[in-house]
Amino acid sequence: MLYNERPYVCNFLGTVYENSSRQALMNILKKYQNDKLCWVSPREQWQPQETNESLKNYQDALLQSDLTLCPAGVNTECYRIYEACSCGSVPVVEDAMTAGSCGNTSVSHSAPLRLLKAMGAPFIFIKNWKELPAILEKEKTIILQEKIQRRKMLLHWYQYFKTELKMRFASILESSFLMTKN
Repeated sequence: MLYNERPYVCNFLGTVYENSSRQALMNILKKYQNDKLCWVSPREQWQPQETNESLKNYQDALLQSDLTLCPAGVNTECYRIYEACSCGSVPVVEDAMTAGSCGNTSVSHSAPLRLLKAMGAPFIFIKNWKELPAILEKEKTIILQEKIQRRKMLLHWYQYFKTELKMRFASILESSFLMTKN
């Protein structure tokens, strides 16, 4: 679906935790439910095993949406970000610290998501889901050719990102384990 019009502007399929930003996201998305602008399928409890049907629905949602909404859950960063990239669906990432120990915003302004930002991830970073309506309205005005270019750029960046990380990892392994002492 790289070159086709996608039927959904955005998607979110995932667990909604009480008193979380995901709950705030759902409240905002309710406004867009009637016009089927976004593919939304929330659940109240995390499911440890996907069924074939739930996996297919998830993959279809990514492939048929221009944007993938990536709210922070238990952790800020999640697999959804990378799966969206592999499908050419631009991640809309909540740039917020979670209770985990993945970084400290008082020490580094780029925490969380430091590596993605440092490598120039072509994502939409937001601080609050109240920014989403304006993003969705803007999406409606983007023509197909621009969306195709954006998808290509995202896929190209993601390939670069994976290659760069693999090279960094190999270099670290090499310098840590294969260096001979004089």
